[in-house]
Amino acid sequence: MPELSTSHTPLMHARSKSHDAVNDGDVLLRHNESLTDRNENDRMSSLSKSQSFPQHSAPAKKDFRASKKRPSDVSNMESFAKSNLNVHKRGLLRKKITIHTMLSWTRDTIKKPMIMTKDKHTKKDACETFKLIQAYMGDKKVKKIEKFEIALDVITKGWQGTGLRDEIYIQLCRQTTGNPKPESMERGLELIGMCLAFFPPSTKFYSYLEGYICTHLDMQDSAGVNVSHYAEVSFKRLEKIIQTGAKRGQKKPTLDEVVQSQRSIFNPSMFGNTLDEVMELQMDKYPNHRLPWILTTLSEQVLTLGGNKTEGIFRVPGDIDEVNMLKVQIDQWNVPDTLRDPHVPGSLLKLWYRELAEPLIPAEFYDACVESYNNPNDAVNVVYSLPDINRLCLTYLIRFLQIFAQHEHSKVTKMDANNLAMVMAPNCLRCESNDPRIIFENTRKEMSYIRTLVQHLDTSSLDGVI
Repeated sequence: MPELSTSHTPLMHARSKSHDAVNDGDVLLRHNESLTDRNENDRMSSLSKSQSFPQHSAPAKKDFRASKKRPSDVSNMESFAKSNLNVHKRGLLRKKITIHTMLSWTRDTIKKPMIMTKDKHTKKDACETFKLIQAYMGDKKVKKIEKFEIALDVITKGWQGTGLRDEIYIQLCRQTTGNPKPESMERGLELIGMCLAFFPPSTKFYSYLEGYICTHLDMQDSAGVNVSHYAEVSFKRLEKIIQTGAKRGQKKPTLDEVVQSQRSIFNPSMFGNTLDEVMELQMDKYPNHRLPWILTTLSEQVLTLGGNKTEGIFRVPGDIDEVNMLKVQIDQWNVPDTLRDPHVPGSLLKLWYRELAEPLIPAEFYDACVESYNNPNDAVNVVYSLPDINRLCLTYLIRFLQIFAQHEHSKVTKMDANNLAMVMAPNCLRCESNDPRIIFENTRKEMSYIRTLVQHLDTSSLDGVI
């Protein structure tokens, strides 16, 4: 089997051979004036006590999301609550529960969903889910069930039932608002982050949840609970899943996936980070590696499983459930010996590239790439001008693709330089324009640029590099 070692002979000579082969007491846990200005605070103070949201000082925005859009203000969150929450009553006189109370931690169970719904199944599941959330947070005694099994039940309900997702999130917002028990508070924040690894809120509830999370970003640690860190992780996961949608595949979320979603809160995943962050993650295990372990490992797996002799490699997707399982294993630094289909590591490799927090070819070099797509010398010079880690990883990728572009392989895989560029360009370059015409036109140039590199980039500089 061929290997993607930088000292492997076919890869060393790939460039010359491939030359011919032509993607909330605090409400909403202080989810209020941190998202608004003084005028908004004055307006809020005029509200009746039964309607107002508790006040607190506004935290500053974190640098890491300075470029992100400003979250919805409190008025939008308040509006959602007034328009969508069920009217709850209690006591012999059946007195209405205020919004303030409805959105604050409670040790009691609920008798109906927090959000209004006509769906009978959602009404039933909402009450059961609230008990599960209380059990996970340690607010409700249950039989000796492992906490991750409880989390799995909650996550599976949300993954399967789109109508229950917002209910789960608002229940978690409630139980992490004014929570008197630090351990319970922490588990609730943890569960929010875990859920956001599997399913998004609805478009209607997105701004509410985003605003809630943002009010925690600059909070100080409370009784040992690193609130801001949980918020940071949840913010990033929310941004990501609102774009990608719920976990794909036919199989339900597994216990391993749920455990990994919890572990990665404080032990970041190799997916969805920058190249520098990925290198930092592997520093202890592979201090001498100049390339990401995940990159070289998945690439080698593709070749070891005969990907260079498999028709449609990189074009045909691997089984999504197998890809999901491999992702969990790889994130734990494990390479299962049960892999048989090269399409699986091939799909995960593309996913890793596509999910990089910053594209393989940084945005500031994008224009230079699309302008030099048909000029080999200029195209290659762009590569040489990239930051070191980006240059190494891009060169490694091109060296990898050059193996497949060799005629002896492309005649079997049906993936010549053109086809390889077509499937890989979206994973390397990201057009930042919102103009459909520019996006359409640049798609062709992006493909041509990657093809030009496959055909002309001398990758011998990677000899002996790992």
